[in-house]
Amino acid sequence: MSYAHITGWGMAVPERVLSNADLERMVDTTAAWILERTGIHERRIARDGQTPSILGAEAAWKALKVAGLKPTDLDLIVCATSTPEHLFPATACLIQDRLGATKAGAFDLLAACTGFIYGLNMAAQAIRSGSIRSALVVGTETLSRFVNWQDRNTCILFGDGAGAFVLQAGDEPGGVLSAVLHSDGSGGGLLSLPAGGSRHPATDATVSAGMHFIHMDGKEVFRFATRVMAQATRESLAAAGLELGDIHWIVPHQANMRIIDAAARSLKLPLDRFIVNIEKYGNTSTASIPMAVCEAFEQGLLKAGNRIVLVGFGAGLTWGALTAEWTGPVGGRRVQPWAYRVFARVRSAFRRLSRHIEGILWGGKG
Repeated sequence: MSYAHITGWGMAVPERVLSNADLERMVDTTAAWILERTGIHERRIARDGQTPSILGAEAAWKALKVAGLKPTDLDLIVCATSTPEHLFPATACLIQDRLGATKAGAFDLLAACTGFIYGLNMAAQAIRSGSIRSALVVGTETLSRFVNWQDRNTCILFGDGAGAFVLQAGDEPGGVLSAVLHSDGSGGGLLSLPAGGSRHPATDATVSAGMHFIHMDGKEVFRFATRVMAQATRESLAAAGLELGDIHWIVPHQANMRIIDAAARSLKLPLDRFIVNIEKYGNTSTASIPMAVCEAFEQGLLKAGNRIVLVGFGAGLTWGALTAEWTGPVGGRRVQPWAYRVFARVRSAFRRLSRHIEGILWGGKG
């Protein structure tokens, strides 16, 4: 049986910083109140034209470089996102095109903030089954485009960014050890983006009613999250045959510092066993866990052989956890991303041109 090892990682965030002091000037709130209630100091906001596929591809390039893989080595791309560029085509396909990953299948996965854990598990299962050898899992968001900047209960929470992991098959034990995934659609209304789908297509009425913004029952989401974070962590460890004492780090979804505190108390673990960077980025949904992992590695906290638990929750309602033994790079080739970026742009332009010519030659015969 093949094991699914995490061999590459990368993150990308917009340049623009929106601080709590900035929000003080936008809505009826204070920087001190935001920090006390959420643990957030600042968040990143995408500029015009900076889309989920652009951020996701940038994180993917970094992950591929760490793994020593070419885009053409990838068998599968899974994009977990709560803010896709379109209902279709999939944002994953736009990332595939930007990378020039010529043999990779690509699809989007929507499980809200738990999406990255869902995506990692799907990719790991495909590797362990023997059907693929390598996969790219991307979590990428531009949540700022769906925030009501007059709603102080939600606009203080969310930010933009992307994170990506490369998974590769290996014969040595390790990598993704277990995962548990849960859902409860009866709580779907607690955290939602009501309009824009087929139930409420965009109309003047839906826009006027603010139905294209994030709607959240903060108190109910808080109660739900504090209950399931510890529960999912224990379930994932049990599935891997491990105990809390065997784990070096827990990487939670970065939604709210009070939720992370509550999870630590429930698990009877000190907070310094948790990887936390919410103060810099806020809630970046599917991107929050891979971004936290990337920064933990950069800070020297995460080392080969460490056992970690990734745990999250989100709209749906969804929640889950994944236990892994950190592998790190496996000695792949030195990859020059700039060369493949050029190749990807040329390939994309050529394929567009060839389809245009084909349409001219064969259009009348259809």
